[in-house]
Amino acid sequence: MSASPRLTTYLEKMRADWDARARANAAHYIADGKADWTRDEFYRSGIIDVERHILTDLENICRGKDPRRMRVLELGCGAGRITRALAAIFGEVHAVDISPEMLKLAEEALAGCPGVHLYQTDGATLSVLGSRTFDFAFSCCVFHNISSHEVIHSYVTDVGQRLAPGALFKFEVQGCTAVQSEFGDTWVGVPFSEDEARSLAQDCGFELRYHAGAGEERFWLWFFKN
Repeated sequence: MSASPRLTTYLEKMRADWDARARANAAHYIADGKADWTRDEFYRSGIIDVERHILTDLENICRGKDPRRMRVLELGCGAGRITRALAAIFGEVHAVDISPEMLKLAEEALAGCPGVHLYQTDGATLSVLGSRTFDFAFSCCVFHNISSHEVIHSYVTDVGQRLAPGALFKFEVQGCTAVQSEFGDTWVGVPFSEDEARSLAQDCGFELRYHAGAGEERFWLWFFKN
């Protein structure tokens, strides 16, 4: 994607804002249900989320493959809360984030975890991954902070280009259509209705096969690569 000056300014602001959040209280801004996480509680919450959204869905995710032989992609890894839990299940985990400050925290948290690879993205594309391909892609607590349909469309398109036909990209967006999101905001993301989510899937080469939480803040989408 060729970024316009307006979009470039937004992506620079996104990086700066998430760097500042990482320095101020990374755990709170990543999992904002609590302000005073202990380290153990924070990373335990990642295990709980993976148990809820991954381990209950292995049939769709693995499609008969051994998870230890799978290469998976995580978008928006932050401080590695989810990444650590994914690394306990899958053979390779490649995780990206726009914030170098968040990635520093992730590097510390993931020290000693085999098969984990971290990358800093430009905030809108996955060009940093080169030609790597993946068996599954996942994103949690990321897209509902992005106030640009263009950025979300770009990321979803790039994920699709790195998945084999039939592979799953499971992620969440803001589903409360009453939410007011202004371009440039790096906290309140653009909302999606079910119809808008279906159009996003079709535009980016996916089939929206399942969804959960329409109309709510956490609107989960199952995008299967065509």
